[in-house]
Amino acid sequence: MVLAVVLVVAAYVVGMFPTAQIVGRRFGVDPTEQGSGNPGASNVYRLGGRKAGVMVFVIDALKGAIPAGVALAVAGRPEAHAVWIAAVAGHVWPVTRGLRGGKGVATAGGAGLVISPLIGLACAAVFVFTVKVARVASLGSLGIAISYPIIAAIAGRPAWEIAASSAVALVLVVRHQSNIRRLMRGEENSIEDSGPAAA
Repeated sequence: MVLAVVLVVAAYVVGMFPTAQIVGRRFGVDPTEQGSGNPGASNVYRLGGRKAGVMVFVIDALKGAIPAGVALAVAGRPEAHAVWIAAVAGHVWPVTRGLRGGKGVATAGGAGLVISPLIGLACAAVFVFTVKVARVASLGSLGIAISYPIIAAIAGRPAWEIAASSAVALVLVVRHQSNIRRLMRGEENSIEDSGPAAA
């Protein structure tokens, strides 16, 4: 129990790491004050260019992947799923920034890929297909969130794993409310206008 608590708290702390702000400063931008105001990869991409956006995406993915991998190695799958949720929560609701973080896609994706690689790869395929067809990055991000627990259920994963992945999916969907509203109005930017998926 003590180990699980330590892992969860550590994952939340790692999730709070302000990747977008640090990378943004290197490229002369502040994603919390410019563009959409979202400290994630897509906003940094729009403001600072492709290299900056990719750097943020990769580091944010590692914020989920590394804690999940450590939890799998030293504890087990239940702890890894708890760490997954904690890392995403740290990214989305960081106490150091007044609970105003990013949208959690990269961090969630990194952890999900480590915990269940085949499911993670299947979700990546869903993202690529969705973006290729719809040309809307946020729709691809929502596709990842929704498809993960569905694919986990089809794959016969235990109910508690499906519940944990559903919790992560719910966080991502909630953080994409503004994107969903724009999608419903037909006003969401295409990938030609907005860059890669928000993180």
